[in-house]
Amino acid sequence: MRSILILSASAVALAACATAPADTTMSWPKADLSAAAASVNVDPAANVFLAEWTGPFEGTPAFDKMDLTQLKPALEAGMAMNLAEVDAIANNPEAPTFENTILALEDAGRDLSRVFTYYGILSGNMSTPEFRAIQQEMAPKLADFQSKITQNEKLFARVRAVYQSPRLKRMRPDQQRLVWLSYNGFASNGATLEGAAKARYAAINKRLAELHTKFANNVLHDEESYVTYLKKSDLGGLSDSLVKAAAAAAEARGRKGEYAITNTRSSMDPFLTYSTNRPLREKVWRTYYDRGDNGDEFDNNAVIAEILALRDERVGLLGYDNYAAWRLEDRMAKTPERAMEMMMAVWPAAVTRATEEIADMQGVADAEGAKIRIEPWDYRYYAEKVRLQKYDLNSDEVKQYLELNKLREAMFFVAGELFNFKFAPVAEGAVPVFQEDVKVWEVTDRTTGDHVGLWYLDPFARTGKRSGAWATSYRSHETFNGKETVLSSNNSNFVKAAPGEPVLISWDDARTYFHEFGHALHSLSSNVAYPTLNGGVRDYTEFQSQLLERWLITDPVIEKFLVHYKTGAPMPKALVDKIKAAENFNQGFQTTEYLASALVDMKYHTADPKGIDPDRFERETLSALGMPSEIVMRHRSPHFGHIFSGEGYSAGYYGYMWADVLTSDAAIAFEEAPGGYYDKGVSKKLVDYLFAPRNALDPAEAYRKFRGKDAGVEALLKDRGFPVPGEPAE
Repeated sequence: MRSILILSASAVALAACATAPADTTMSWPKADLSAAAASVNVDPAANVFLAEWTGPFEGTPAFDKMDLTQLKPALEAGMAMNLAEVDAIANNPEAPTFENTILALEDAGRDLSRVFTYYGILSGNMSTPEFRAIQQEMAPKLADFQSKITQNEKLFARVRAVYQSPRLKRMRPDQQRLVWLSYNGFASNGATLEGAAKARYAAINKRLAELHTKFANNVLHDEESYVTYLKKSDLGGLSDSLVKAAAAAAEARGRKGEYAITNTRSSMDPFLTYSTNRPLREKVWRTYYDRGDNGDEFDNNAVIAEILALRDERVGLLGYDNYAAWRLEDRMAKTPERAMEMMMAVWPAAVTRATEEIADMQGVADAEGAKIRIEPWDYRYYAEKVRLQKYDLNSDEVKQYLELNKLREAMFFVAGELFNFKFAPVAEGAVPVFQEDVKVWEVTDRTTGDHVGLWYLDPFARTGKRSGAWATSYRSHETFNGKETVLSSNNSNFVKAAPGEPVLISWDDARTYFHEFGHALHSLSSNVAYPTLNGGVRDYTEFQSQLLERWLITDPVIEKFLVHYKTGAPMPKALVDKIKAAENFNQGFQTTEYLASALVDMKYHTADPKGIDPDRFERETLSALGMPSEIVMRHRSPHFGHIFSGEGYSAGYYGYMWADVLTSDAAIAFEEAPGGYYDKGVSKKLVDYLFAPRNALDPAEAYRKFRGKDAGVEALLKDRGFPVPGEPAE
């Protein structure tokens, strides 16, 4: 069902299914949507957010016509229309069936879904103070709307009847899974509660919606408001490309002649890596890591405390000991204890390696006569010096071969070899976009020429765009009521180069580029019949994208696309060898900063939140874990949007490492295959079992079908160069 934003994954292993035909029985009482919209004085055809998508490629969002004054009416009308559909289903006098209940719910909410497509763009890519005011006002109303659906007793009774029906066993496996997901989407979100408990559950959801929105907007405020401006004498150690980009960023902010280091990772990270000005490194570091933690009206500590208390109270109403136990019940990990076991199997090795790295860096600083103790704002700077010393590998030299457009071509090449996809640019103006830098490609099957979907790319950082990198879909694949093709999108925050200059990125950023493209391929390769089955299991959905990172270092990509941005010469073998030799360099830092965030997340959601002080809790938790003082969490609590600006990754940030365990093991299947990473047989299994089924197949069963066994943590430890318990050290 489109309007239920949180759906859970099945614990039941089911067989994979091929693309299912359109369902032939599509008859149930239909709501009068025009009357529902009229009840709030809205004409859907005249509202850009509600109107049917038109134009080529089965219709696309009218991003160029967005009118913020129409957003609130569109949300109100969309909710009214969806509730009318739900009431028609709930009050159907016919006995509940898969068709008139489950499929009817799958078909409901299409109008509101279109509104949410635009809403996501306005929130993530084009946020303004005016939008944020609407967002803050509408968040609790949207939560109330969700509660009206999940707590609709007649509707849940019908869903439960289908779930408990003997006919369930005679359905196709994907239909069985859809029924389970539909049922669990209600049962695990308060549908079984009664009386005061039901009312309190809804009230908590409403307040959490307000708090999640406030948290995200506070972080965005600090990202926009804190910019470090430099003068020419402050540029020591910075590359020409970084200097030009910083000059362009300053000029765009009305500070021509200065240089701007913006408060995003893509700007902060290279500055801390190369700047010779230690006091400025500290300033930029503190500005970035203090987002949401500045003791002002945008401080998030009190917001976090209230979120944790409400989450704990809410799951208590459902009978769970803590929030993490509720959240992980239908994940691959199943329990917080299993997730913690996996993380703690890696943590000691990561800290040990980080301690060794710190000693190496301190040695370099001492040899240079710096007379300092390594601090967090020194880590990247001295790590780069150690990299040069140990591997003769200069990150700035590597960047000369990592030009953004060529990397995009490399991703298209990999998609062609593995997925048989062809990407062709769509003529400018043929498809509406929301910003001039956004480009669109048509995706087709290379063999048949069949249209698969569109791929949008929004690559650059700008004011109003949230930090980080992410993928999303504006339309997902389905066939149950006629085929719908995919509209997929990737979004990044690369620093835009000066006019006429190339965008050169770091090796880590190149991996992230491939990673997010993996999410897009996951969407584009879908063969599921039903919209809900395009969802995912949080500790599994990162697996496919993390696996795709491996193709960046494959020979065809290196030889064809990692070419010097000026000369076009391929990356020299000597430099490739250095990159491969240094593949596990700084792995202590990278693993420790990530795991610290994942562990604190899990600790937050298994602790008693009464009277919690997030700042103290974070410090004390990290101290108890033995966190090196020279490293900070990748996402400190006050800006940890993954877990506090919504519930998608809450008690689930561990999922990146859970997925990486699968990634390390799955990579072995390609490494052992005759054709390596481009082996046709393994690639077909990759698509058939790990990408195309989406959530139509239980993740554990899907992985076994691909690999023939479950994955263990040993492959990950080896991958990162950490010692494996019980095996002799290399």
